[in-house]
Amino acid sequence: MKPTYRTLVVISLALGLVSTGLISCDKTIEEPQRVGYAPADVDASAGTWKTYILTSPASVTVASPSATSSADYQAELTELRSKSTSLTPEQQEAVVYWGAGAVYRWNEIARELAARYNVPPASNADGKYPIPDAANPLADPKFPFANPPYTARALAYMSVAQYDALVAAWNYKYAFKRLAPSKVDATIRVALPVSALPAYPSEDAVVAAASAVVLKAMFPGEVAFIDAKVAEHRNSRQWAGMNVTSDLTAGADLGMQVGAKVMARARADGMSTSNNQTLTAGMIEAAKSRGQADIWLSQESPARPPMLPNYGAVSTWNFDRATLVKLRPGPAPQPGTEQFIKELDELKAIQKNQTREQARIANYWADGAGSYTPPGHWHRTAADAAHEAKFSEVRMARTLALVGTTLQDASVCCWETKFYYYTPRPQQFGLKTSVGVPNFPSYASGHSTFSAAAAIVLGTVFPNRADEFWAKAVEASDSRMYGLIHFRSDCSVGLECGKKIGSYAVLRGKADGSGL
Repeated sequence: MKPTYRTLVVISLALGLVSTGLISCDKTIEEPQRVGYAPADVDASAGTWKTYILTSPASVTVASPSATSSADYQAELTELRSKSTSLTPEQQEAVVYWGAGAVYRWNEIARELAARYNVPPASNADGKYPIPDAANPLADPKFPFANPPYTARALAYMSVAQYDALVAAWNYKYAFKRLAPSKVDATIRVALPVSALPAYPSEDAVVAAASAVVLKAMFPGEVAFIDAKVAEHRNSRQWAGMNVTSDLTAGADLGMQVGAKVMARARADGMSTSNNQTLTAGMIEAAKSRGQADIWLSQESPARPPMLPNYGAVSTWNFDRATLVKLRPGPAPQPGTEQFIKELDELKAIQKNQTREQARIANYWADGAGSYTPPGHWHRTAADAAHEAKFSEVRMARTLALVGTTLQDASVCCWETKFYYYTPRPQQFGLKTSVGVPNFPSYASGHSTFSAAAAIVLGTVFPNRADEFWAKAVEASDSRMYGLIHFRSDCSVGLECGKKIGSYAVLRGKADGSGL
């Protein structure tokens, strides 16, 4: 007899079978389909972990739940039993999709939005590049242009919101200790693994609500899409027999409270002035005064204004402004010097004799327009590693918050360096590239800085994979030379800066009470 869809779902959940072809912005990448699991550790003490924005878990409130013996709760069980008894194929599919994990799926959704909006505005008939309008996000060009710094910031804020909300949720879960519905009533059918974690407030509802608050602010043209995902996520928990309505309502309220606090920080972090083009003339003159003879110029026609020249003034997460200045590297080799000529000749040799493997690496790590950018690439790497380790929701959120904040710190530091020195790219010296020419100065390499910072954090969270993550970072860095986008000094300095930036997130992680 041919197995039904539901049978296949049960088999895949029970045995952990996987299939290829998961949603991915990079169509050359295939990943296993992620399915639900019982976490290796529920992290019962997570309600005491150090948060980013919340001063304490008690700074957000949750109403006390009804007793499981109350008439109200018994009525909720009856409702849940009805909703989870007979599912349509579409409902079953939603259960499996969301069962892979709330943090995992909302991170995936955020990356997909970043890829959808990572489209640079085209020039108009007057030879100018219109600026996307947050007040009219669906007009042409759409808001936002989710370039690497924008995506790094969006993912950082979402991950911080998820983490802080889950720490608060864990605090209340263990204060109230309300069991999962199926542990109160064995007649409740469940479609996903049930752990020892208390059910109130729902961790899934917490994550959905906190994520939605951030993503609606970052992608204002996608409110209807995000609301639909929140509704599907919420419904999936009842179709799976995992949460009664009051679990979900309390979780949503908690997540929205935390999301609002996190976005209050975002509104004051300096992003609103990151594209201030009036500053570039002064930046160029300052760079020249420091000895930069040849400055970076846009290679597009008509010339495109540089991408976010004042992003280096945006607030960092894991260190202060004085530290950022200390992290800034010394200047790049100047055109005409022996070191510059050596590095230019190296790129010319690659251009003349590029191997198939070098071309593959350049394209794999390009993460250009239409992708979820290098920060998204590393968020995906972090989420996959946490899923494979069967992390609890709160520990996965913590991992992504550590990676997310270090990636935003890397973007701020890197952009500050780029516009401090205003160094030209290889294309201004006759080199051609097949992976697109970024519209900002060359030194230091963003890919290298992002990748080293993320690899240092991931290597600490997953010490048995540290060499693997660092090898990926080095390959990502080398890819920019193979793509003829950067000089070697851009890449080597970017790796060193990234290592230092990542170390600050590691220090935070070691002091957050999670037992890193």
